[in-house]
Amino acid sequence: MREFTKVMKALSDPNRVKIVKMLQRRFLCVCEIQTALGLAQSTVSKHLKVLEEAGLITYTKDGQWVNYRPADGTASPYASSLLGNLRHWLEDDEEMSELTVRLPTINREQIRGDKDIRKGF
Repeated sequence: MREFTKVMKALSDPNRVKIVKMLQRRFLCVCEIQTALGLAQSTVSKHLKVLEEAGLITYTKDGQWVNYRPADGTASPYASSLLGNLRHWLEDDEEMSELTVRLPTINREQIRGDKDIRKGF
């Protein structure tokens, strides 16, 4: 029961659902998710932690980047089932459609470059 409710609670927040849906399209770092959703870095990090603890996402480190992606579902049958269904759900949702269109234009190097320019580096 505990594992089931953890997965359900993780997907009870619209921003966390959006994060999972975006990650099903491509792996993303925190700054890309932050840019896509217009959220603070700390908020995105908290959402990612909840999703990771529920077995819905995982991450790998690549140099300075931490890349998030959907989990393979082996940690939880509930997470696996919901991830499989979520691939097909919300495809006609207006907000998700807008995110899907914007997602290819969001680039971590460009975001990082913009931040470096503002800091004077």
